[in-house]
Amino acid sequence: MNNVLIIIPAYNEAENIERVVDNLTGNYPQYDYVIINDGSSDSTRKICARRGYNMMDLPVNVGLSGAIKSGMRYANYYGYDYVVQLDGDGQHDPRYIEAMLAEMEDSGCDIVIGSRFRTKRKPLTARMFGSILITGAIRLTTGKHIGDVTSGMRLFNKKMIKQFGYDMHYSPEPDTLAFLLNSGVKIREVQVEMSERIAGTSYLTLWSSAWYMMRIMFSILLFQWVRKRPDTGR
Repeated sequence: MNNVLIIIPAYNEAENIERVVDNLTGNYPQYDYVIINDGSSDSTRKICARRGYNMMDLPVNVGLSGAIKSGMRYANYYGYDYVVQLDGDGQHDPRYIEAMLAEMEDSGCDIVIGSRFRTKRKPLTARMFGSILITGAIRLTTGKHIGDVTSGMRLFNKKMIKQFGYDMHYSPEPDTLAFLLNSGVKIREVQVEMSERIAGTSYLTLWSSAWYMMRIMFSILLFQWVRKRPDTGR
């Protein structure tokens, strides 16, 4: 069995999922994958079933955190050493996985983020304003810099697979990254290029984006300090 599992959270990605999975199976057969169909209301499940894709079919929509947790438990059950999270909209290029694995091996870190801003400056646009604020909040509370705080392209080692799979407070959000940094977890970034979504619709609206920002900033600046710290084994 391959020791790397790619988990693909998918909510209403009927227009993208075939392109994403066919690219993986055709060009990166060295990696295993599983689609986490997060209670999609479109034909995502039917497409995956018809094409014979490896899929976990969640009966209801549990959100990104729940989908990631399901994928991590799948990886732990089958004994994978590494998990790579890729979005189901096709924005993440699997060709960078090799570089992410090399960074984890060389640095001994626990998480590697596929970052758009590791070696490139973050653009000063309205779209990036929230990301800039979150990066600043993480630096303020941890003393560490994470350039691409919202990247959904991440590599996790075996220890993180178990913690993200079975600790109810872990989520794939920037506040968890801040919490982990303050708990001694080592996080690195590797420069990647990402594509724009070419089909389907993002779940983020103006209102949901504003609410997301307020919630994440509150958690980074205040709530993370009352969370129970994990045993990092270091």
